[in-house]
Amino acid sequence: MESSTPVIVAIDGPSGTGKSSTSKAVAAQLGLSYLDTGAQYRAITWWMVTNGIDTADTAAIAAAAGKPEIVSGTAPESPAITVDGVDVAGPIREQDVTSKVSAVSAVPEVRARITELQRTIAASAVTGIVVEGRDIGTTVLPDADLKIFLTASPEARAARRSGELKGADLHATREALVKRDAADSSRKTSPLAKADDAVEVDTTDLSLHQVIECVVTLVEEKRAGR
Repeated sequence: MESSTPVIVAIDGPSGTGKSSTSKAVAAQLGLSYLDTGAQYRAITWWMVTNGIDTADTAAIAAAAGKPEIVSGTAPESPAITVDGVDVAGPIREQDVTSKVSAVSAVPEVRARITELQRTIAASAVTGIVVEGRDIGTTVLPDADLKIFLTASPEARAARRSGELKGADLHATREALVKRDAADSSRKTSPLAKADDAVEVDTTDLSLHQVIECVVTLVEEKRAGR
């Protein structure tokens, strides 16, 4: 695969493994587009909450799944996301959305809608793209050129998340991560899982810089056809 050939890289894994930071940095360094699929699920969840849809009512969520217009920017330096023309990059990170995103994401109609959107974006990436999420290598882009699954111990992940969520309680953060893992891994539609042909990278004892270097090397080897 020559450097001029678009390369599609799928990076999966649970929260707190350094997935977003790694994906953005790798895309920027290699001149690739970038897609945060989690932001898309957060965006549709934000729309549901904002429009008064009961996020415990799967039928109501399913019925509304096709309504919001979600547009994702793919610039790794500043990945924009809008819903019906409204910039939601900030609001989708708030606790109200975070606490409901697993439930909304588990609805098959939501996953079908967002998966189609993700495939369209990946297919139109001229230079190639780094797509990060939880079911990219298994469901969204099973034919991706390179699949990477990032892992880390629950303790390391909680420490990172607490660092991001200033002043967050470490124990509570760890509990929330374990709960989220269980919900994402056990859902019927596209659960969080490592693809059979994915390269697993344990980030527990690695710095972010080391993780980025490791992934960049894997992508460059894939491009060189080794």
